[in-house]
Amino acid sequence: MRIEKIEPSRHVQGRYLIWFTDGTLLKVTEQEMLDFALCAGRELAEEELASLQDAAGRSRARARAAAMIGARALSRRELEKRLVGKGETPERAAEAADWLEDIGALDDRSYAASVVRHYAAMGYGPAKMRDELYRRGVPRELWEEALEEQPDAAEAIDRYIASKLRCGVPDEKTLKRISDGLRRRGFRWEDIRAGLHRMDASLSDT
Repeated sequence: MRIEKIEPSRHVQGRYLIWFTDGTLLKVTEQEMLDFALCAGRELAEEELASLQDAAGRSRARARAAAMIGARALSRRELEKRLVGKGETPERAAEAADWLEDIGALDDRSYAASVVRHYAAMGYGPAKMRDELYRRGVPRELWEEALEEQPDAAEAIDRYIASKLRCGVPDEKTLKRISDGLRRRGFRWEDIRAGLHRMDASLSDT
């Protein structure tokens, strides 16, 4: 296959558009330009063309992966799923994820810790955090280590209870509403009960 012409991309710096005599177009990076000594009029054997296409595909997957991880933090599983959704093969998606892990841009351990800190700051409990870690595809073996990042549940529970109390001693309906709200936020019943006891003791002292 002979290269008819090569032009730099107008939209992506460092990308080149290669047109072949059969009308096909291939997008490559500067690295492929150098590695394959590409220039207009060059004839590529079938095997060399296949190697170029494979290299260009890997570069494309890496560029997509870098853009995705640059836009927002992702777990490896989320990243690979998004890459496949964009048309990459599972193999190329995995290779791009490997590359990002190698350069330190993708790290499920630190990502898991950041998820826990985020939901702890929003006043959620460990069950909610586990749900989010599962939903985001964080490997289960990293959960407990990440959950060590959460502060003492008592503080978050006490803040929530204080925000829901108006004045005076709450009735049973109010206590149930507070308890149900805390359960929905992912707190364990024993921690909720301890929080309600602290509230009761505090109100008794006033």
